[in-house]
Amino acid sequence: MTKALIVVTNTPTFKKIQRATGIWLREASHFNKVMADNGIDVDYASPDGGYVPIDPLSLGTDDMDATDWQYYLDDEFRNEHLAKSLKPADVDPKDYQVIYFVGGHGAMTDFPENTELAKIAQTIYENGGIVSANCVGVCGLLPMRSIDGQRFVHGRKVTGFTNDEEALNGLTNDVEFLVEDELTKSGASFVKGTAFEPHVVVDDRLITGQNPNSATGVGEAIIKELLQ
Repeated sequence: MTKALIVVTNTPTFKKIQRATGIWLREASHFNKVMADNGIDVDYASPDGGYVPIDPLSLGTDDMDATDWQYYLDDEFRNEHLAKSLKPADVDPKDYQVIYFVGGHGAMTDFPENTELAKIAQTIYENGGIVSANCVGVCGLLPMRSIDGQRFVHGRKVTGFTNDEEALNGLTNDVEFLVEDELTKSGASFVKGTAFEPHVVVDDRLITGQNPNSATGVGEAIIKELLQ
């Protein structure tokens, strides 16, 4: 049975400014729905395990659709997956064929240097599985290394939250770094689409989405890859 590990942040605030953050709800809910619709079970894991904050801005009336409300009101999603996420030590990579790093600016703090999660993702990939990430969640790819010791994203086509999108957010000077710049510095070939429009890049078994509106597309690309 195919199973996916959804990786989420534990970070509730920006590092440089006093502002709440966490996961962007749509990036978890829409991806989770694609998995559920295709009979794929999911577990949630985070750098520290336990409680997972939701960015309050992702709960605005204009940002939530029927899928977001479905998951936000779902007891298992709130009281189990987000309240009791697994620690990396609790995760056996052999149980999963897919790993997905959820975005939200909290991921900028606890994903980029998390070698425990990186090793889990590397093992899943080496076992023939799929590594995926969306928006700021692509920070989870930064600590990953290939078997030869190079950065996992080196020489690969990827996307993620763009410099243009961060500027439109008004947060360019408030974030710890710019995702597009960091991926490019890591040797990735960064491919971007129109700001805040769905955009997914597939490079073999590495699948990345540009922004919150790309989460469904990432999930659908994973299903397509699994069916090949």
